[in-house]
Amino acid sequence: MSEIYSDAFLRDVLGRTRVIAVVGVSPNETRPSYYVARYLGLKGFRVIPVNPVHAGKVLLGETVRADLSEIDAPVDMVDIFRRSEHVPEVVDEALEAFPELRTIWMQIGVEHAEAAEKARARGVDVIMNRCPKIEYQRLFGELRMGGFNTGIVSSRL
Repeated sequence: MSEIYSDAFLRDVLGRTRVIAVVGVSPNETRPSYYVARYLGLKGFRVIPVNPVHAGKVLLGETVRADLSEIDAPVDMVDIFRRSEHVPEVVDEALEAFPELRTIWMQIGVEHAEAAEKARARGVDVIMNRCPKIEYQRLFGELRMGGFNTGIVSSRL
């Protein structure tokens, strides 16, 4: 069963995040991981792609890393585009690689309660079965053109 996250909590997470490691990102422009990573980059986040199959290539202006331990910069959020059964190893690697990590975010369809509890026990916020692109658009007023009522009044067209 999916957890419920308040809009204030999600807004806080997205507002404090600057660097996102996207695990499982694809260079294929038709894959959700690609357009989520691209969108987040266009919104000003530094997006560091992680995918061992494409390691060493350049994607969205960053070198693709084989794993999280190859990232030599502080990371605020790890966004997981892997099947749920792979989440524990990603969470373990993230907690080891980034002592100051603030957020583990699991994409739509990705959940792992035990890995989430392990991260929370270390003081890391966890979001499961959600997409940061969708939440960013919803919370910051960008879905209004699609017929969604965001509750945000804006004069922008």
